[in-house]
Amino acid sequence: MSEMRDAAMNSKAWPFEEARRVLKRYEKAPPEKGYVLFQTGYGPSGLPHIGTFGEVARTTMVRRAFEMLSDIPTKLLCFSDDMDGLRKVPGNVPNQEQMREDLNLPLTKVRDPFGTHEGFAQHNNARLCAFLDSFGFEYEFASATEYYTSGKFDEMLLVALERFDKIMEIMLPTLGAERQQTYSPFLPVSPKTGHVLQVPTLERNVAKGTIVYEEPDGERVEVPVTGGHVKMQWKPDWALRWAALGVDYEMSGKDLIDSVRQSTRICQALGKLPPESLSYELFNDELGQKISKSKGNGLSMEEWLRYAAPESLSYFMYLKPKTAKRLYFDVIPKAVDEYHQQLRAYPDQDVTQQLNNPVFHVHGGDVPESRMVVPFSMLLNLASVAGAEDKDTLWGFIRRYAPEATPETHADLDAAAEFAVRYYNDFVKPEKTYRAPTDLEREALEALRDGLKAWDGPADAEELQGLVFACGRERFDPMRDWFKALYEVLLGASQGPRFGGFIALYGVDETIALIDEALAGKLA
Repeated sequence: MSEMRDAAMNSKAWPFEEARRVLKRYEKAPPEKGYVLFQTGYGPSGLPHIGTFGEVARTTMVRRAFEMLSDIPTKLLCFSDDMDGLRKVPGNVPNQEQMREDLNLPLTKVRDPFGTHEGFAQHNNARLCAFLDSFGFEYEFASATEYYTSGKFDEMLLVALERFDKIMEIMLPTLGAERQQTYSPFLPVSPKTGHVLQVPTLERNVAKGTIVYEEPDGERVEVPVTGGHVKMQWKPDWALRWAALGVDYEMSGKDLIDSVRQSTRICQALGKLPPESLSYELFNDELGQKISKSKGNGLSMEEWLRYAAPESLSYFMYLKPKTAKRLYFDVIPKAVDEYHQQLRAYPDQDVTQQLNNPVFHVHGGDVPESRMVVPFSMLLNLASVAGAEDKDTLWGFIRRYAPEATPETHADLDAAAEFAVRYYNDFVKPEKTYRAPTDLEREALEALRDGLKAWDGPADAEELQGLVFACGRERFDPMRDWFKALYEVLLGASQGPRFGGFIALYGVDETIALIDEALAGKLA
């Protein structure tokens, strides 16, 4: 066993901890199906959002960790619950009246309100796949409609019919009294209306593989449980999928803990081993409200990618999956800079440290070099004081600060410069608020300006930081009040970069002029 595999077997990084649980399933013999199956679920009743991506990214991290521990082949199945009936119209889609007309139809039969695909689910499935493809995920897409109608679930549906009473014993105690009267694990697809009906099962014929139910108009109808004539209620449906496909690992949000528990029992009732699972914390928006596909609050995948590279999003997803995190625009710059800090640290780390480094899991072990010689937060502040409308403006400063850097040799920095201009214009510029300095702050700023005027050495970031520090040390306690004043008076922001580095990037003469403007009251 290689040094890397030995270290992986003992790594405390959460993807390795999860992967070891999966490996334990096959201590005695490899899987009969020939591979270990990782699965993620997607409900296409709303537009794909960032949590969907997070689930695929995190599951991929566990999959890659498993592949370091074992030579058993793996698959990742991204499963779309697109046969579910449309129960309510999402508030963030067009053609609301048309959507209302299609209520209760399977999502693949609901007309696409965007007019680009055969159905609503097909539109959302395509959106999901296009994003996953653009990130380079290796996965197989699966459609519930296709799996039900093609017969892939038929064998297990017949087992579910046979074990109907066991499933009801598990589900009924979890339901209210009224719901218990009408509940059935089987939802027939009406041959009359095409609606997915939530109606009681009146009769079962295990030998024929059929159920009898009553249509809303009172007619009793007998349908087979196979061939797409019924689909299963959500929790039995999850268990059916696990049992039919032999799913080994699936993670889900903490709001589904009870569902996992019940689906696990149903999977066992179907005679199969349920998968290993991880319950992760949910993302909240800026106000602490749970992010919802139907509400459209929080960040979308497209919004994150407008302001940062996808690797920074994957890095954000890696961090403490069992801890709740707020997901809104302000987290993007921090995630970008932390990601590049970890990239820079990686080459000098030992094997154990590398396996614990988030970038190892972001890149599946194939970790690139960071060429970000200027932090993203610094680029944002540069865009702010320069009033940058395009990345070329930033490159004028970058070339002076780092003469060896070019857009061609530093592609990540070039992309970040463009992202920074967008982020500045969309978020920073509208919120910029300068204030006048206090008397003490004016005194310190004058000292800094005079120190810069006397500066005759190279624009070294650390030496300039020493000058900034010296101007504040005897005047401010705590020192953070001095740095806060610099940001608020000179940058119109509540926080900012290491100021010595900012001066080196922006320029000594330019910073002198900026301070003079602030002292003359031209900024506030």
